Amino acid sequence: MSAGNNKTTTMDVDAAFLKSKRGILKAAEMVTLFVAFVCFAVGPRPKYIAATVLEFLITSLLMLLYLLKLNKRLTFFFWPLLDFFNSVFAANFFIVLSLMAVATYGGTSTLVGGVFGLILTALLCVDGYTLFKNITFNKPRSDTQSQVTQ
Repeated sequence: MSAGNNKTTTMDVDAAFLKSKRGILKAAEMVTLFVAFVCFAVGPRPKYIAATVLEFLITSLLMLLYLLKLNKRLTFFFWPLLDFFNSVFAANFFIVLSLMAVATYGGTSTLVGGVFGLILTALLCVDGYTLFKNITFNKPRSDTQSQVTQ
């Protein structure tokens, strides 16, 4: 075996992403999702748990993707557009889910979970707006992705 085959690949961690507006917004989404999950789980009829867990996993994976700079290695998707669609669909889904949770009022924890779901909806709308504002379709892909992660 030759010495040239001993290639080590390192993974860069983008610590600046956590300090950026997008990173803070993603972290706030994750905290809000976790609080809503706990409130729904403690409630007497925990029927909203699956949606919060699924969105928590999706948001965690997207945050991990940006944090480890995998969006620059995995170029078969246009990640900012995928993140935008996730924000839009999740905002629509959580507005309905939260209004149902607040309207049925199965207990205090369900009410608090619904309120946190409404806060999450606002955060997802802000996230979708900032992504939509930064995504342009007339620039090269490398320019758009570097602009979105800032």
